[in-house]
Amino acid sequence: MAIRVSPTISLDENELEENFVRASGPGGQNVNKVASAVQLRFDAENSPNLPPSVKRRLRALAGSRMTRDGVVIIEAERHRTQKRNREDALDRLIDLIRDAATPPKRRIATRPSLSAKRKRVDEKVQRGMTKKTRKRPTLD
Repeated sequence: MAIRVSPTISLDENELEENFVRASGPGGQNVNKVASAVQLRFDAENSPNLPPSVKRRLRALAGSRMTRDGVVIIEAERHRTQKRNREDALDRLIDLIRDAATPPKRRIATRPSLSAKRKRVDEKVQRGMTKKTRKRPTLD
């Protein structure tokens, strides 16, 4: 079954690998017995469903969550149940890929107007005059 990420990108469930581990932190006796935390692995570098531009942006966005081999690892242990942690990890992976799929907007270079430059200089002069009047008077 395919997981829809965006109109042009969908992932195959076979590309995802889930490992269940024990969650850290408080939780009483249950935390010592149940492996409710999820470690979701997605091999983005070898995925045929991701275009090269998305892979490049995903590498930058994922940061320390991506290994040198290009595997994205998402750990989810917010919830008490394994099912909700699985959903949380998958949602976070989809959000990450969705962010990488949207190309950044190109910056349009602009210049300050002539009146803005004059206003800036006038404010600097005014500020200098204010500071000058605070000085001790000189004996002439």
